[in-house]
Amino acid sequence: MSATRSVHFIGIGDTTLLNLAIALKKKGFSVTGSDITLEAPVREELLKHGLLPSGPGWFPEKIHRGITTVVAGPVTEKNNPELEAARKAGIPVYTYPEFVYLLATDKQRIVVAGSRGKAGLTAMVLFTLKYANRPFDYIINRPLKWLDGTVQLTDAPIIIIEGDESPGPLDNRAGFLHYNHHIGLICSINWDKTNLFSSEEEYVKQFDEFGDRTPKGGLLFYCENNTLATVVGAKQRADVLSIPYKIHPHTSEQGNHFIVTGKNKIPVQVYGTQNFESMSGAMELLKRIGVPADKFYEAIQHFSF
Repeated sequence: MSATRSVHFIGIGDTTLLNLAIALKKKGFSVTGSDITLEAPVREELLKHGLLPSGPGWFPEKIHRGITTVVAGPVTEKNNPELEAARKAGIPVYTYPEFVYLLATDKQRIVVAGSRGKAGLTAMVLFTLKYANRPFDYIINRPLKWLDGTVQLTDAPIIIIEGDESPGPLDNRAGFLHYNHHIGLICSINWDKTNLFSSEEEYVKQFDEFGDRTPKGGLLFYCENNTLATVVGAKQRADVLSIPYKIHPHTSEQGNHFIVTGKNKIPVQVYGTQNFESMSGAMELLKRIGVPADKFYEAIQHFSF
C-alpha cells in the first residue's frame, strides 16, 4: 500500500468513510477529507483525530499531486468539483469498497451479503473469532460494544466484511461486488420498491454476479430458507463449492431460549428466526476457516449485540 499512503476522502462525514479515515490515520497514512455538511457528532470525531476540514464544502484546490488516492463517498455526485479535479490530475479515484479491496489484497476476504440478517451474522462470526483468540480484521457498518470501532486493519491473515449492496457513485453495481471475495455468504435476497435498485430482476442480478465472482476453489454459502438466496446460491459454478445452511434447531422454555445440537441444549441470549438462521450460517462458515462447532457453541452462549 505504499502507493496509497496519502488519501483524500470526498464525503468524510459519511460514517463508513469517517471510520476508515480514522483507521488509516492510526496506521500512519496522511489523510484529508471534505464534506458539505458536518453534523456535531461527526465534527467531534474528526476534531478528536485531527481530521476536521477547515470548513464545510468542496475544495478542488485540496486535490494536488501529493495525494496518491481519492476515495469517493457513496453520495458523491459525478460532477463533484473535487472528483473532477482528481480526474484532471490523473489521481486514482476509488469507491469505498474498491479501496478496502486494495487495503486487503493480501488477506483472505470473507464477505457477508444479504438484504436482511447480514449485520447479525457478521457479528456472530466476529464474536466467535474474538472468543477463540483468532487474529482477524473487519469492516462493519455499525459499532458493536465488544469491538473497537467499525474498521480494523492489521497484519491479520483474514478480513470479515459486512457487504453493503448500495451502488457507488462511479458505477451502478452493488458495493459488495468490489471486494473480490474468496468466501462469500448470501443470507437473504428480498427486494422491495424502496430498494436502491429499480427492479427485483436488477437487484437479484447483483447477488448472482456476487456468486459468479467466487473464485475457483472458493466457497459460497447461502441460506436455503430464503427462496432467492437458494436460486442464486445453488447455481452450478465451476470449481466453486456451494454450501447451503438453514435455520438452526432451537427451542424455548419458560422464557429461556436454546439452540439444540444432538441431545444438548445451548442457552443463547439472542433469539428469533433471523438470529437462529444467522447462528447456523456463522457456524458453517467458521467451520470452514478452522473454528470447530464446539468452539462456536461455547462462544455463542455469551453473544449479544
